[in-house]
Amino acid sequence: MNPSAFEIETDRLILRPHVREDFDDSYALWSDETVTRFIGGKPFSREEVWSRLLRYAGHWTLLGYGYWVIREKGSGRFVGEIGFADYQREMDPPLGDTPEIGWALMPSMHGIGYATEAVRGALTWAEASWPARDTVCIIAPNNVASRRVAAKCGYVEERQTTYKGHPTGVFRHVG
Repeated sequence: MNPSAFEIETDRLILRPHVREDFDDSYALWSDETVTRFIGGKPFSREEVWSRLLRYAGHWTLLGYGYWVIREKGSGRFVGEIGFADYQREMDPPLGDTPEIGWALMPSMHGIGYATEAVRGALTWAEASWPARDTVCIIAPNNVASRRVAAKCGYVEERQTTYKGHPTGVFRHVG
């Protein structure tokens, strides 16, 4: 796969599929307690982050969509990750085959609008790739910042459920 074929450019950001050289940045993101407090509740090990990186590549290969690295356009600095996935989550009711968007940013990149900009960029890509197809996201009730980003980008909470024993909101963006 040629990562540049799926590159997205926004006003301040570049989104592109991961390459092996992104591993250290990805590990820095997922091993940060601030990042993971609402996503699994504990920092990820190097092994878990490596598996995550391989899962990202597998999504692109098998499904034609996946996760992007987010970098600042001007500096190239790592901002975080965003993308669409099919995790086959065991929740009731299931998400089905609706692509699920997710995002995580380095704490130093919080509060400057990058998450909203990246989500909007990813949605623009999705709307071009899958016209009239809904997307969903799941967000913990206490994750106020992500809930705000989702609302700004047109996601509406459709239900509360439980995922891995924790309350979770399911949000839908109508395509």
